[in-house]
Amino acid sequence: MTIEPSNKTNASLVNCREVRKSFGSVEALKGASFEIRKGECFGLLGPNGAGKSTLIRILYGATSRSDGDVDVFGLDPASDARSIKKRLGVVTQDNALDEDMAVGANMMMYARCVGIPRAKRRARVQELLEMMSLAHRADARIRELSGGMQRRLVFVRALLAQPDILVLDEPTTGLDPAVRLHLWEQVQRFKERGSTILLTTHYMDEAERLCDRLVILHEGRVRAEGSPRNLIQRFCPGSIAVLPASEANRVQAKRVTDSDPDFSWFEDRAGVNVRGPSLNAVEAFLERCGLQPVMLRPSNLEDVFLEVTGRELGAND
Repeated sequence: MTIEPSNKTNASLVNCREVRKSFGSVEALKGASFEIRKGECFGLLGPNGAGKSTLIRILYGATSRSDGDVDVFGLDPASDARSIKKRLGVVTQDNALDEDMAVGANMMMYARCVGIPRAKRRARVQELLEMMSLAHRADARIRELSGGMQRRLVFVRALLAQPDILVLDEPTTGLDPAVRLHLWEQVQRFKERGSTILLTTHYMDEAERLCDRLVILHEGRVRAEGSPRNLIQRFCPGSIAVLPASEANRVQAKRVTDSDPDFSWFEDRAGVNVRGPSLNAVEAFLERCGLQPVMLRPSNLEDVFLEVTGRELGAND
C-alpha cells in the first residue's frame, strides 16, 4: 500500500527523530536525530562503527529501525521503501558494475531499469557521460577503465533518474587528487541546480569543502551538528602549530609557566600540537619558546572531528 506524503514543510526532505537500532545485544544507534533540508549538501560523518551505514540503510528501507521516527519525502521507509528508492540516486562504496559490458550499453540498461522512456535514454546517457568526461569511452568494456573512470561511471548511474536526493557513500575513497577534484566540481554543480546531497566521507577536507551542514556521529549518537565553519568556531577556534614530538617537554614547561588559558596542546602521531586564539598569537608563543614548527595552519574540520570523537582508535577503526 502506498502512503500519501504528509504535510511536512518543504524545507526538510529527511527527518530522523531519536532513531534507535539494535542488532541483538549491540545497540548501533542510540537515539540519533537530524534533518536534511532541500537543496543542501548534508554530511554524515563519524568513525568506523559509528552507525553511519546503518542509518543510511534505514533511510531507504534496507534496514528496519528498532525505535524512533523517520520520514523521507514525508514517507516512512519501513512501509514505503519502494517509493523512496525511486527518488534516490546512490553512489555506493563498491562500484558493482558489470565489467564485461561496454560502458554505454551498461548505462542504457540501467536507464531502462530506472524507467527512463526509450526515446530519451540515449540522450540522457550521453549527457551524463559527457559531464563525467567518459563519452570517449562509451564503447570500451568497463573492465578496461581505470579505477577513477569506473568511479565516475557510478556517478553516471546514480544520476540517470535525476534523483531528488543524491546519496554519496564514501564517493572518492582511493582516488587520486585530480579525480577527486573533478567529482567535487560535479557535486557542486548538482547542488547549484537545487538538488539535495547526503554525503558520508572520511576525508574531512571533502566534507569541509562540500557540506552546508553536517553531523558527527559517534557510538550511535549525534555528538555535533552545524556548518563546518560554525563547528570549527565552537570546538577548536584559532590556529595550530605542529612541532616535532621531541619538543613535548619544552612546550609543556612553557604552558605551565605561562598558565595561559588561551593556549592548549596535545600530542598525536604527527608530533606536538599547540592551539592558540590566532595565527599571530601562536607565532608569538613559538617565538617566546624558541620553537620552530613543522607546520602552522588554521584549525579545520579534522580538528573538530578528533575533538568530538576522541584521538584513540576504536575497536572498529
